[in-house]
Amino acid sequence: MNRTSRLALIEKLVREHVIGSQDELLRMVEGTGMKCTQATLSRDLRQLGISRGFDGSGGYRYILPTGREEAAETVPGSTAAAITGMTWARGLLLISTPPGFASAVAIRIDRAGRYEIAGTVAGDDTILLIPRDNISNEAVEGCLRTIFQSEIK
Repeated sequence: MNRTSRLALIEKLVREHVIGSQDELLRMVEGTGMKCTQATLSRDLRQLGISRGFDGSGGYRYILPTGREEAAETVPGSTAAAITGMTWARGLLLISTPPGFASAVAIRIDRAGRYEIAGTVAGDDTILLIPRDNISNEAVEGCLRTIFQSEIK
């Protein structure tokens, strides 16, 4: 599996399970058949913004950044239905959506809290995505695949 798939898997595992240690998470990742080192897992957790917080019973667990859980409910249907096209122009990404979907898609992107993305501006069916300086187009597209956990055309 590639890096994007690994990031999506880590995010899914943290969302669906109470995981108290990096070792436990590493075993879960490897249990899916994906090879991963502790150093790579540590970098992936930092990139995803996943941190440790209280689990409510006196222990710790990994948690997603604030808003990540609610963001998954914002866009109805699949990503394929929500994003109909993407065009790069002078380092900015123009994302097309069906009428009325742009705001929901932009909220989902913004709430993901990814470092690579400075922010979005949404209209009715178009989003302007502004990447941070020195971030490649490929890195931004990889972020979008991770955020939506599927391939974006």
